Amino acid sequence: MSLDDYQQLNFERHDNGVLLITINRPDKYNATDEQLHGELARVWRDVSADRQTRVAVVTGAGKAFSAGGDLAMVERMAGDHDRVSHMLTEMSDLVYNIINCEKPIVSAINGVAVGAGIVVALLADIAICAEDAKLGDGHVKLGVAAGDHAAIIWPLLAGMAKARYYLLTGEMLTGAEAERLGMVAKALPRDQVLAESLRVAQVLATGSQQAIRLTKRSLNSWLRAAGPAFDQSAAYEMLCFMGPDVLEGVAALREKREPRFPSAQAG
Repeated sequence: MSLDDYQQLNFERHDNGVLLITINRPDKYNATDEQLHGELARVWRDVSADRQTRVAVVTGAGKAFSAGGDLAMVERMAGDHDRVSHMLTEMSDLVYNIINCEKPIVSAINGVAVGAGIVVALLADIAICAEDAKLGDGHVKLGVAAGDHAAIIWPLLAGMAKARYYLLTGEMLTGAEAERLGMVAKALPRDQVLAESLRVAQVLATGSQQAIRLTKRSLNSWLRAAGPAFDQSAAYEMLCFMGPDVLEGVAALREKREPRFPSAQAG
């Protein structure tokens, strides 16, 4: 594993093989552009293969965990078949590389987590969240289907009723509410999140490595079983990038107004 190959992820090694990964684009609230999205997709393969790492902890620099997709990237993707096809492959890599990573992953959700950020936050094996963090999947508000990770994990964590509510409305929820729904393991005051995540990582790093890794593998069979639903949702999201609604969704976000989606206008 060459840590020098990453531009927007920082790495810090702690005792007993704990690797702290920091999403490092704080001036953009760690929003994912093409570079960061690619790094988040492939880093879990490197973590899995790295002999020095037993547990990975992932957090965000500054005030956010990751504030979703960079709007400029979304604009570049809209209507561009080649970019959309590449993103479909990379989106699948992000989800399945986290699921199949041999080492346990702890997410220290120190602030807002949406888009690719919430993929990492919720697919981590143990998620520890700031009580006041804002979490959500706002794909529908952008004018695209909820792909990324939603179909594979939200119903399992929150139940179908809550998953339908939040994914169809695009509403956000707090870390405290996410804990109440069972979407994260713990919700704590923001200044305690990273320390507690590193503490939990030390517990995992000093436990029976084979037992912990095989338990993770078994539990993630639930997610692999939901793979077809994820694959379908990812394809639907990318299909929506070839339509007109996403352009209005981006414009509305930039102008801080409610979107007027073409598909919702009276015929």
